[in-house]
Amino acid sequence: MSAHPAPAAPTARVALATCAELPELDEDETAPIAPLAARGIAAEPAVWDDPKVDWDAYDLVVVRSTWDYFERRDAFVAWAETVPRLANPADVIRWNTDKTYLRELAAADVPVAETTWLTPDRAGPLPTDGEYVVKPAVSGGSRDTGRYDLADPGQRALAAGLATRLLAEGRTVMVQPYLHAVDTVGETALLFLGGHYSHAIRKDALLDGPVEEIGLYKPETVGPRTATDSELHAAQRALAAVPGGAERLLYARVDVIPDADGRPVVLELELTEPSLFLRYADGAPERFADAVAAHLKR
Repeated sequence: MSAHPAPAAPTARVALATCAELPELDEDETAPIAPLAARGIAAEPAVWDDPKVDWDAYDLVVVRSTWDYFERRDAFVAWAETVPRLANPADVIRWNTDKTYLRELAAADVPVAETTWLTPDRAGPLPTDGEYVVKPAVSGGSRDTGRYDLADPGQRALAAGLATRLLAEGRTVMVQPYLHAVDTVGETALLFLGGHYSHAIRKDALLDGPVEEIGLYKPETVGPRTATDSELHAAQRALAAVPGGAERLLYARVDVIPDADGRPVVLELELTEPSLFLRYADGAPERFADAVAAHLKR
């Protein structure tokens, strides 16, 4: 990483919104603080649901590690709608915090992972064989998410139990074929800052069986990766389908994986609180700081 210039006199204040379990952010989220300071931008963490925080005092609030939002999504979206200057915008956060947005991407001819949707008023049987992932449409950190071999009676019962519980809680359930490429080539996460492609990382498989008890999030094994042209094209198609236009976004992460035919498909379009893996690419913290500086001039 390049050395950071000396801090300039602050001309703007930016809050990096986080959650109560990470009040000082994690290592990746703190990486751009020095580059921001070098650009005259004083950045500091602020817990999104702390009633003592004066959000009006900031020139910009950037959503970062708000990784408990899915437990109270309605409250989180309501908070976002009260923040005067928020990145990403509150309407994007409302849309993106429910993974049913994947249906809209599919309708826009974006290549997405095959998904069967179950709702409390429209449930149905699980497939009879093959490996599948069962998870809620509103979730984070791999909570309430499991991988099941549905040909195995015991695992099928566990998968059905998870789906039944989630539906009883009024939640939408996603059932997706397990894409085995994650065990060999892994997922590719493509990071965009200020509307421009920045870098990519590899994410290894997270799921090895039924739902596990985890903390705030399940730790990931990641490393640098060079995205292919086809992966970049799939990511750009997903961003082009964002309501209101992707040019409004300060940051974006698109997770893709090869399907059974080797074609990159979108697993998730992360526009709310994605890890940006800034420490894994030379110059990425500086690019993030440049994107924030440009956003402040809008």
